[in-house]
Order: sequence, then structure tokens, then C-alpha cells
Amino acid sequence: MFRPKLSLRRPLAVLAAALIGSTGAAIVATPASAHHTTISGTVVCDQLTGERVITWTVVNSESRKTATITNVTADPATPVLLVAEGADGAELKGTAIPKDGSVQGVQRVPGDTQSATLVVDAAWFQKGDSQRKKPPTSQDKKTIELGADGACTPAPKCVDASQAKYSHTFDGPGGKATVKLAGDLPLCSDEKQYFTLVSYFAPRPQFSTPQYVYGTPASDYLGNGQTEIELNVDVPECYTQVDLIWGGVDEVIDPIVENGPRYGNKKLGDRGAPGNRSAGPPGWYNGGDKNCTTPASTFASACDGTVTVSLSNDGSISRYAVEFEVRGENGWSKKVTVEPGKANNETVVPAENAGKIEVLVDGKVIENGTYEWTRPEDCPLPTVTTDANCETFALTASNPEGGLPVKVDFTYGDKTESRTVEPGSSETVTFPAGDDEAALVVLPELGLELEVVYAPEGCGGGGGGEEPGLPVTGAAVGGIAAGAIALLAVGAVLFVMARRRRIHFTA
Repeated sequence: MFRPKLSLRRPLAVLAAALIGSTGAAIVATPASAHHTTISGTVVCDQLTGERVITWTVVNSESRKTATITNVTADPATPVLLVAEGADGAELKGTAIPKDGSVQGVQRVPGDTQSATLVVDAAWFQKGDSQRKKPPTSQDKKTIELGADGACTPAPKCVDASQAKYSHTFDGPGGKATVKLAGDLPLCSDEKQYFTLVSYFAPRPQFSTPQYVYGTPASDYLGNGQTEIELNVDVPECYTQVDLIWGGVDEVIDPIVENGPRYGNKKLGDRGAPGNRSAGPPGWYNGGDKNCTTPASTFASACDGTVTVSLSNDGSISRYAVEFEVRGENGWSKKVTVEPGKANNETVVPAENAGKIEVLVDGKVIENGTYEWTRPEDCPLPTVTTDANCETFALTASNPEGGLPVKVDFTYGDKTESRTVEPGSSETVTFPAGDDEAALVVLPELGLELEVVYAPEGCGGGGGGEEPGLPVTGAAVGGIAAGAIALLAVGAVLFVMARRRRIHFTA
């Protein structure tokens, strides 16, 4: 019987090849060396220099062996210096990494660097190692991104005036304000930012025009180390506007007129620029409690009964024209406009309207603005002359020119005659001679009396004939103290005011 011979040589060769192949695959899958380093990095911005500072950490994977960094390659190519006590200035290259430990190195790169890469070569030397036996080595590489938060720039040491912020306080009625630079940084270089406080005369307590600068505006600047200023101005004692503005005195508007320029956003505290660059209350004020004018009036009575009213508008706060109204009795009225700084604008009130006079502004009587006509002390008085004989007794009253009509009452015996004597004329009353020894002449409007004795010559008594004018001296009742005396050339005649004492005159 034939039995084939089985050969095991080829199957064994195939199995051996497969075993060798699988072993080789296992060897390739295993790292060439279990020794390695691990790199990580963190980054911060140094605002003093504007550089990015990277702290690299290199970790030794081995817990039984110390690693030595044999080479360091950095991109950007700036030094990587060891972070360790007593290692000032030492490079990371050549540094030993403790067993199962780590070391750190610091690298500075420009602030606009977008990424950084560190490559570290390390070796693990042991005692007894010789040149014939090379130690295990490894190389690790790490790249980190730096620009996610933008470029790193140095922290500013000052603030540009065009970017500076401020804060302010404002007291308009008191004419006070302060302005302060915000933050801790001064303005850069020799830059200056001016601010100005200014007050105005105003025609109303609300905004209105025209307005005129009052006094001197207060202006100062922030800069050159000055970070806070205080401004003070005088405020008029009348309607006013006070403004805290951005800029120096060259920004002041004087006057502020209708359809003219305005401060607008330059007022600090405004909603627009540049005023909104300062935090604080609105930097403007309108107010006051009286007109910026000084209306005044004086009065002068004339002998003819008229009154001259002098109107003026020339006080220290007079900045606007004033419309006066002069009112007299019987509905008489006259309006007069007086420009600022003007005085002695005269208005004559007729005699028939001068009983009571009022001067008004805006419908209100001004201070010391009422008056009544009063007879001046230097007005000439009427005179009385007589013409007496044995049959008649004539009395004549004469009224000088330039005065008022005067009423005269002539009484002799039981008869009384009254006359009104116009200025520059005379009136005569003749009585039949009688037994009464005197006649009485009374000027009731002036409160004066004159008693004249009837005693003509050749009629059983004294002489006769016409007497010279007898002046009625004195003033109205209550005007001047009683006792004014006129001594005439022929006889003695006394006109007595107020007390109505009768003086005898022999005619």
C-alpha cells in the first residue's frame, strides 16, 4: 500500500514567517523610547513694555530618571530663560528636569506676535553610560496661539486731550464750577484743555436775547500736571444766564443775540460732544428776580402848576431800554422809552393833570414813582393896591405872570366880591365908603389874608389917594411857618399865612 509522505517544511516556514511578522508589528507599534517630555505654555501681556510673556513648562515623563534638556529651539527666536531660584539669566538649554518633575522657562516676544512654537530635545543619562551606549532621547514640540485677544500694547502713561474724560460740578446762581480730569492719568505732553465759566445780563429769567457778558469770565486749563480747576464769576443782581463751556475765553459769545451763534454742545453736561465728555449736571442756568435796568424818576413843580418828570435808565445794571408810562389825573397818560445809560428824559405833566402823578414800568409803579404838584417857594405872590376917597374904597389884586390863576375874596362891610385873577392881569373891586374901618382881602387857595384899614384924608380921618402895590407874601397854608412879613413904604401891612391874623392898614 502506497502511503504518501507528508512534508511539514513549508507550513512551518509560513507559521514562522507569520510569527516573526506579528512580533515585528508589535515592536513597531511600541514607541521607540518610553522616555519623553511634555510641553505646555501660558501667555500674558506685559502692559509696561507691551510684550507678550510666555511661560513654558517642560515635564519629565520618567519617575526614576532625570532628564537633561540638550537643545531648545524657539520661534520667535528670542531667549527662553530658566525660571528657578538663583538661576538669573540662565538659559533653559542644559537644564536638568527632576524625576517625575518639571522645569519652567520664560520667553518674551513682541506684542503683535500671533503664535509661538517651542521645540525641546532631552536625554536621559545614567551612571555607567558610555559613548558606546547612547542614552534614550526624545524631542517634543508645542505651538500656542497668542493673538486671540488682540495685540498687546503698553499701558498708557498719560491720556491724549482728544480722548480725555472729565467730571464737573456747577452752581449757576452762585457763579461757581469745578472741572476734574477723570482717571489717574494726566494729559500727555504739554497738552492743555481749557474750560470757561461766564455770566450774562438777560432780559428775562428764562432764555431770551439779547444777553451781555457781566464782569470777566473765569477761564483755566487742565494739563501740565494740573488735574482739577475751580472757576468763579460774579453774577448780576438781576435776570441772568450762567454757562460752563468747553474752551477758553476766545469761545465766549458776547453778545448773545437772536439768530446768532450759540454754545450748543460746548456746554458741559450736554448730550452731544464735546460737552458729553464731562460727567455732571447741566452746565447752564437761567434765573434772577428783577429786570436788568434801573428805572428812576424825579419830579419838579413849576409855578404855573405843571410838573416836569425826569426819567432815567443809567444805573449800574442798566443794559436794556425801559418803557416808562407817566400817568396823571383825568386819564392823562404818556409813554416814554429811555435807552440804557440815558438820563434826564423830561416829560411835562399839564397843570390840570398834575394833582396826582404815577410813573410805571411793566404796569407797576416804580420806587419813589408817585408825586403831587406842590407850589414852589420862589413863586411870586399876588399884590394888592388901594384907591380910597370919601365916597369909595377900591381894592385891586394883581397876579404876576408865570403863575396859576388865583381866587381873591374882597370883603368890606357886609359885602363880599370874589374874583379870579389870571396870571399877568389884575382885578379891581370898588365898595361905597361906609362906616367900617377895614376891608379884608383873602386868597383862599394860598391860605393868605390881608386886612386894610379905610381912613382917607380929608374925610374926618387920615389922608387919601392910591397906595402902592402891597405884595402878598408867604405860601399856602401848611407850606411855610406863619410869620412872613412884608413891610411897605407907606404904612405897615402884614400878610399872615396859616394863622389868618388880621393886620390893619390905614388907607
